[in-house]
Amino acid sequence: MTEQKKKTTIILFSGDYDKAMAAYIIANGAAAYDHEVTIFHTFWGLNALRKDEHVSLNKGFIEKMFAKIMPKGADKMGLSKMNFAGMGPKMIKQVIKKHNAMTLPQLIEMAQEQDVKLIACTMTMDLLGLQQEELLDEIEYAGVAAYLGDAEKGNVNLFI
Repeated sequence: MTEQKKKTTIILFSGDYDKAMAAYIIANGAAAYDHEVTIFHTFWGLNALRKDEHVSLNKGFIEKMFAKIMPKGADKMGLSKMNFAGMGPKMIKQVIKKHNAMTLPQLIEMAQEQDVKLIACTMTMDLLGLQQEELLDEIEYAGVAAYLGDAEKGNVNLFI
């Protein structure tokens, strides 16, 4: 009789660097323990999936404004506390480097290598005017029903 894999699901709602790091550290740890892992990125959590380069697309005025004010890529996200007008992220990245820890972009890459299912919320993409071309390659696109299907079978379900 084969044992069924445990499942871990995470909703990443926050667009804060430190909270996204926590989500990806947990996801990579769970994947290392042979869990099936899903991270459902919604609202500001979608910024973790944005490409860091500019992608020229035909958008309306409001969608262009969202594109300008939201960080392009995981490495540009601010901190939840002590952001200090952008100095906080620079300081935490120095600490990460000093301790040979992984940065958020590296954690995202590791999650992809471990087959963590990265899902972008299509409803939120529509609301914020994000298009697939602006997000990382090799991710999935789905609505809340897909997340609920995974979460229903989950052993660990987190909201960050």
